Amino acid sequence: MELLLLPSLELDVAKLYNPLSLTLLVLVFSLVVIWLNKQAKGTKLNLPPSPPKLPIIGNIHQVGKLPHRSLRDLSRKYGSLLLMQLGDNPTLVVSSADMAKEIVKNHDIVFSNRPRTTGAETLLYGCSDVGFAPYGEYWRQVRKICVLELFSLRRVQSFQCVRDEEVEDLINKIRRACVKGESINLSEMLMAVSNNIVSRCVLSKKTEEEDGKVGQLSRRLLGLLTRFCFGDMFPYLRWMDVLTGLIRRMKAVSRELDTLFDQIIEEHRALKNYDTKRDFISIILQLQRDGLLEMELTHDNIKAILLDMFVGGTDTTSTTIEWLMGELIKHPCVMKKVQEEVSTDISNGYIDGYIETTVFINAFAIQRDPNGWEKPEEFIPERFENSPIDFKGQDFQFIPFGSGRRGCSGMAFGVASIEYEIGNLLYWFDWKLLAGEIPDKLDMTELYGLTVNKKVPLHVLPIIPHLFT
Repeated sequence: MELLLLPSLELDVAKLYNPLSLTLLVLVFSLVVIWLNKQAKGTKLNLPPSPPKLPIIGNIHQVGKLPHRSLRDLSRKYGSLLLMQLGDNPTLVVSSADMAKEIVKNHDIVFSNRPRTTGAETLLYGCSDVGFAPYGEYWRQVRKICVLELFSLRRVQSFQCVRDEEVEDLINKIRRACVKGESINLSEMLMAVSNNIVSRCVLSKKTEEEDGKVGQLSRRLLGLLTRFCFGDMFPYLRWMDVLTGLIRRMKAVSRELDTLFDQIIEEHRALKNYDTKRDFISIILQLQRDGLLEMELTHDNIKAILLDMFVGGTDTTSTTIEWLMGELIKHPCVMKKVQEEVSTDISNGYIDGYIETTVFINAFAIQRDPNGWEKPEEFIPERFENSPIDFKGQDFQFIPFGSGRRGCSGMAFGVASIEYEIGNLLYWFDWKLLAGEIPDKLDMTELYGLTVNKKVPLHVLPIIPHLFT
């Protein structure tokens, strides 16, 4: 952004021979040309409210490091339908349950496509995965495979043994720390469990069995997917992403993942009987071998689907549990109540028409709307007791898994992991902060990404209750 605040247009001719100076000069002139083109093409349209914008960059400077919060604050000032100009992209921000319902229920097909970002195009096999594939026959068939063959309730239940083993391993690690009186980095442990569960369900291997490669590469991929790309905001400036090295880093991660998946898929193809490994790869290859797929999947299509499992199934699960544990530790009385409920459950067998544009439904703002929730900023899990509102996408006040055609197909898989992990963590242990730390002062700073992570990892002291000593 500093490039737009140059104090003078006077040029030192000697510096023009410096490649970096020449690059900056070209960038400035390119931005000016873009702005002039936009001014020439501008027409008067009936548009929703919009905050004041700057030439060329529009409202990019108002997005901030935590876009979900920045956009929520802007919506409170300008309305629940807010038009933002993000570089070259007009973006409609939706921050009310009623408007989200209108879009997803009544105009679902119109809004079923997703932007083909540089990150998705480069890292997800040309957007041939479920998350970013254009709406059409290919997307419908691939999603159908995922819903019926990979994420059906029957299939999710078949992986219970994997969850049992991984959660048992987690509980044993925490128990050993309890015996020694040691604190633990719960955030790190939760991420490892999520990675292992997904990796075993997808590949029949723990992440450690590949020298931690799968986990490391998926984390790098998640970070790159949400990186700012000049080309996404200004198509004329795609060359800047090459110059900054971003495209090179994306392609490097993509090549490493591609090589790893090629090796694992070939190992599976060599099996005569896929029943020896009932993981996601085996299921897809068996369907393909038996001619039960309605469309032929290429090698890259299969890898794109598998990659979605890691992108959508690791960070999301561990982050949800991390935030929940953080809030429970901040509110000891609520934790005590939940622990009592978990103990009881376990003993009973617990298991309006605008221009073509990008639309961003801000679930964060909707789920904290005072018009729909009492004390929305406070942690009050009791609000869901005897409430008709659930999380499955039909009640638009609460849409953690999205809704409509583009709703999360892995909801059952994620819920099963979250419930099982959090239930065991609260059943077997009491949880305290480190000496000198005060629960209601626990640092809950956010870090924006594909999911909103906790910036400061959760270092806590697990304690075995007297009941189990």
